[in-house]
Amino acid sequence: VICLDRKILLIRPKMALADAGNYREGRYFTAYSPPANGDTSDHLLPPGMHTFHNQRSAPFGIQHLRFEHDDIALGCECCEELWTPHSPHIELSLRGVDIIGNGSGSHHELRKLDTRLDLLTSATSKCGGVYLYANQRGCDGGRMYFDGGAMIIVNGRVVVQAEQFDVRDVQVVTATVDLEEVRSYRASMPSFGIQSANLAREHPRNFVSCATSLSATKTSTSSFPHPTIAQVHPKIHLPEEECCFGPACWLWDFLRRSGGSGFFLPLSGGADSSAVATIVSSMCHMVATASKADPFGEVANECRRVCRMQETIDVDSVSPWIPTDHRDLANRILHTAFMGTSNSSSVTNSRAARLAESIGSYHLSINIDAIVDAVLCVFQITTGKMPQFQSSGGTLGEDLALQNIQARIRMVTAYMFAQLLPWVRGTNGFLLVLGSANVDEGLRGYMTKYDCSSADLNPIGAISKLDLKRMLVWARIEYDMPILEEIASAPPTAELRPIVATDGEGEGEHTQTDEDDMGMTYEELGHFGRLRKLSRCGPVSM
Repeated sequence: VICLDRKILLIRPKMALADAGNYREGRYFTAYSPPANGDTSDHLLPPGMHTFHNQRSAPFGIQHLRFEHDDIALGCECCEELWTPHSPHIELSLRGVDIIGNGSGSHHELRKLDTRLDLLTSATSKCGGVYLYANQRGCDGGRMYFDGGAMIIVNGRVVVQAEQFDVRDVQVVTATVDLEEVRSYRASMPSFGIQSANLAREHPRNFVSCATSLSATKTSTSSFPHPTIAQVHPKIHLPEEECCFGPACWLWDFLRRSGGSGFFLPLSGGADSSAVATIVSSMCHMVATASKADPFGEVANECRRVCRMQETIDVDSVSPWIPTDHRDLANRILHTAFMGTSNSSSVTNSRAARLAESIGSYHLSINIDAIVDAVLCVFQITTGKMPQFQSSGGTLGEDLALQNIQARIRMVTAYMFAQLLPWVRGTNGFLLVLGSANVDEGLRGYMTKYDCSSADLNPIGAISKLDLKRMLVWARIEYDMPILEEIASAPPTAELRPIVATDGEGEGEHTQTDEDDMGMTYEELGHFGRLRKLSRCGPVSM
């Protein structure tokens, strides 16, 4: 819907619906098919529009707007239409539209910004013109994060670009553009003029004429600012940065919208849970930085609400509370716990504690042996039998049951602590439980149902193990946390079987490893994941 000065100039329906991947728009909507002559129809507006704005109807159709007073043509295409083979921007450009806008709802995927840039720059480098791309930012309460990244592209070059990952709801970017540059660019291509003339003969008129001027007052050209001529080199994040920043922004948006007072994370000292902790730490960096930049802004206000610090605000105060740094914020909202048993090693316990100290989280070390023993005691009293690990003469079924009960008790323990820790710390609210199951283990089926990865949110559920390890190595340098390098290089282990004694040299790494249990390496699993997702292979074609 295109509006100007409280008046609806055009309602432009969507001609292509997103039905691939995460989208099912065709389930709820129908794509618009324009009439053969391309004419608009009048859409009757709600009575309130006439009462308050003296407008009963508005043009409805796929036309563009032509502002006769300013000699400017403005059109738009909607979200998915940019990605289609026969995109509307081709015809709009051939009809002489100077400025094309696109209000998009494109979610974040790894390296997706590269594709957007290719589409946007090719759209205007081939046809000329100004392309205004605006994208939704934030999460809508689901699994997807919309990563913003608004841009203005002129004749194939990016002149301004908004941040792709940011905890602010809105970021506005502007540029001054000389439309004569667009017309000169198009005039330099003879084929453009020929195809434009052919289209005009087939459909002579396909626009809505507007008598309204885009400029409120007549201004001399000498007072206009200089056009934004220099090309901006598009900022494209490293894959490791995307794996960290995208989930970090998603977590902040989800937390503030949920009304929760923080997160609870079972921190095992392994790569997966450490990656989740690192992502939350990155979120704290972003929020603390934005709060310091604008202590009275939206991010700072939301931060005070989440941290339950609204009561500390004095309306006359010149310096309301904001976190001193990312560690201060992490200590208030991130609660981590190492939930160990007799099968857990002191090595992973130490890693978890050192990472928590580096991040600044409120950390606990919980021994759950008493709960495990109580459950096994109930089983023995009921059946008269006590299961054993394979190393003690038990069967595989007994061994797996003993492993799974440890994992499932961690889930129950996590939710109890998430509900009560705010009370323990003298505040109110609840904590969202974070899971840490990577996509490879989900693809392989190597998991315990209803274990501590059964959570409210799982920020790494779409990221492979090897990508997570690369992210940890990157974060070790980015955030100066040496412990992450040690964690990334350690062999993944569930630590659910008894520790095998070492040769008198003290306790080392646990002998149970994930790759031995699965029967394949994480590198092989990552390869299968790429075949499934990127190459769209099924079991047979793999």
